[in-house]
Amino acid sequence: MVPRSPSVNEELRRRSRERLLQATVELVAERGYEATKLGDIADRAGAARGLVSYYFPGKRQLLQSAVHRLMHLTLEAALEREPRSDDGRELLARAIDAILGLARDQPRLMRTHMAGILQAEGFIRCPEQQRLAELLRGAVAAYGSADVDTDYPLLRALLMGAVVAVLLPGAPMPASRLRAELFQRYGLDWELGVPPDGGPPGGTFPPGAG
Repeated sequence: MVPRSPSVNEELRRRSRERLLQATVELVAERGYEATKLGDIADRAGAARGLVSYYFPGKRQLLQSAVHRLMHLTLEAALEREPRSDDGRELLARAIDAILGLARDQPRLMRTHMAGILQAEGFIRCPEQQRLAELLRGAVAAYGSADVDTDYPLLRALLMGAVVAVLLPGAPMPASRLRAELFQRYGLDWELGVPPDGGPPGGTFPPGAG
């Protein structure tokens, strides 16, 4: 048997890791964090159970990487959807809508993710997070930021705060209101991105007031 080349081995490792990340997203969304075991994730991914600990030091780190991958893929699809645009205001609007959309569409998953970030190990920098950061930084640069290194962390913090507000048990804020506040802060017209049905909620700025 001819040994596999290093490039083939690398691709197989990449695919195994991707399957584990996807399985994590699916199972945590279905069952919740505590009910999802590492063995369940390996079984769903069709991978040997030892691969989980080979790639990730623990379940919390695995979940953060999995959600960052989902956020990256969602944001990438939003920025590249038709009609394609190179307008920085449109791209920033799409980025905001993509992240708020995940809070709306994946509440259990995103709530678990945000709770995990507040744990002792905090924010984990992984390849998936770095790819997500690169896309968000690109949107900030396209918007016209003169200091991306300052403005990107601020946007990230604002989006994280908005996600928490949408998901806050017992006192959630409407995503449309948070969208309006973010759009007002960045001078974005309501019609940019993927606006929800109807105009901006009461008490915010009118359509077209950038």
